[in-house]
Amino acid sequence: MRRLNWQFWVGLGLFVLSIVLYFLLYEARPGRVEDMFFYTFLDLAFIPINVLFVGLIINGLLNYRERGAQNKRLNMLIGAFFSEVGTDLLAELRAFDPDLEALRADLICRNDWSSAAFERARADVSDSGKHVSASLGDLATLRDFLLPKRSFMLGMMQNPSLLEHEQFTDQLWAVLHLADELAARPSLEGLPAADMAHLSIDIRRAWLALLREWLAHMEHLKDDYPYLFALAVRVNPFDPDATAVVKG
Repeated sequence: MRRLNWQFWVGLGLFVLSIVLYFLLYEARPGRVEDMFFYTFLDLAFIPINVLFVGLIINGLLNYRERGAQNKRLNMLIGAFFSEVGTDLLAELRAFDPDLEALRADLICRNDWSSAAFERARADVSDSGKHVSASLGDLATLRDFLLPKRSFMLGMMQNPSLLEHEQFTDQLWAVLHLADELAARPSLEGLPAADMAHLSIDIRRAWLALLREWLAHMEHLKDDYPYLFALAVRVNPFDPDATAVVKG
């Protein structure tokens, strides 16, 4: 026999309590049954307002607070990814894009950047990467960097918070796929042109996704964590003069 849950017993208790209270009211005012019906219908008329207040307004406020907490957890995950993998991976991938110099101004984030500046940089990044080529960088070094990071990235994929951020999840899949492609080949030397073209597509996908998410992450740091943004600016992988040392 199925065991009844606590909600059933609470509901039953409330129903019995209501019956008892109506009985006491009737005993206190005998002959005034019409008053009982009047107040009963008055209570029923208030139910839609109660549903509006409790079900929509209060529930909406609670959901808003929960979304804020969820976004905070998600941004912590994204920050951990760029600290552990993303920033160094951008430095590894930049050799594969011959047009990086034309894009560099959009990647040197500054303290005076506005939301419009970040949005413009993301738009420019989305139109770039047309000449990314697997032949321009060191595939073996890229593979050796990515493979030890796979367990970390796969662990991130198990976090349910990532379900709230489809773009970051797609970026993570793109990077993992690139790692799998590089690991699947016995050797990365002397690959045929068709295979190099295939790897170029995989590199470009991961490169552009990383750039977009990195810019979004930098904007988040600037708005909410200025001290973290200051460090991220000093170690920017696209700044040739980058150094964590504060020079005054």
